[in-house]
Amino acid sequence: MPGQGWASGTFHLLQTHASISPVPPYSREQPIFTTRAHVFQIDPSTKKNWVPASKQAVTVSYFYDSTRNSYRIISVDGAKVIINSTITPNMTFTKTSQKFGQWADSRANTVFGLGFPSEQQLTKFAEKFQEVKEAAKLARDRSQEKIETSSNHSQESGRETPSSTRASSVNGTDDEKASHGGPAEAHLKSENDKLKIALAQSSSNVKKWETELQTLRESNARLTTALQESAASIEHWKKQFSACKEENDQLRTKIEELEEQCNEINKEKERNAQLSRRLQELETELQDKELELEELRKQGEIIPQLMSECESVSQQLQAAEEKNKDLEEKVRTLRTEVEESKHRQTNLKTELKNFLDVLDGKIDELHDFRQGLSKLGVDN
Repeated sequence: MPGQGWASGTFHLLQTHASISPVPPYSREQPIFTTRAHVFQIDPSTKKNWVPASKQAVTVSYFYDSTRNSYRIISVDGAKVIINSTITPNMTFTKTSQKFGQWADSRANTVFGLGFPSEQQLTKFAEKFQEVKEAAKLARDRSQEKIETSSNHSQESGRETPSSTRASSVNGTDDEKASHGGPAEAHLKSENDKLKIALAQSSSNVKKWETELQTLRESNARLTTALQESAASIEHWKKQFSACKEENDQLRTKIEELEEQCNEINKEKERNAQLSRRLQELETELQDKELELEELRKQGEIIPQLMSECESVSQQLQAAEEKNKDLEEKVRTLRTEVEESKHRQTNLKTELKNFLDVLDGKIDELHDFRQGLSKLGVDN
């Protein structure tokens, strides 16, 4: 929701109604500035809350009426007129936030609010409002000067009319004496009729301007009172804003504390989750240990049988060891015999080699003997 506006008591004094011109504006009005914004109006029942006048951002324009020398802010949403506000010098555009501004229209008996997309657009609109307000003030001052000038002129014309009438009457009498129906008499009558018409128009204009001036004075008095009350209301809202700010700071501090507590709670949750996972792991390990224990129990039941088997195996092992000792003795004996056999084989090889050497010598001798026999046989 946009920021709060004027106090409710301010609006009971703004009861001056004005006629609303048709939209689109007359052809004499020309747009001088256009922007887009979300339009709000103050809730007429509470005078505090804002009510959206448009569902989306719409065009908001300043129009200048060159004939009346007046300025209006106009906005149309489809076929519906949501803003038709004539700018007066007593109006004030107030920025209530970085993107929201408002102004009070006593003729429409409401407060308009505009929400802009950016702070820059709000600043441009506010500057244009101040410029148009100054122009409206200047136009009002010129109008009052014209009213005073016309009033003085009418009074002078009113004072001069009797003498003129008397002069014309006198001249008319003289002219009647001199020549009835002469051109001078016709000219004086014509001037006299023009002065009478001007006097009547001036009198009606003076009454009209006096009425308008009185209305403007009453409106100015109402707006002054409303401005004073709005100033008091602004101070009240400032105090409430300060209180709300303090409360907001306290709530922020409380939120920070709660966030810290939430962080601690989250850490505790994480630790609890880790402990839960560790507990599950321990339970799994415990189940494994129980299974191992059960296996050991089963194995414990067959320990006596294993012991008896172990004793028989021990006896067999002892018998095997004795046999092994016997076999080791036999092996040592066989090794000794093998060594002796190897020694004998070595001696035998030596003797055999000697024998073979002797045999080779004998064979050589037999061969020589044979060759000798062969030679003897040939010789014989």
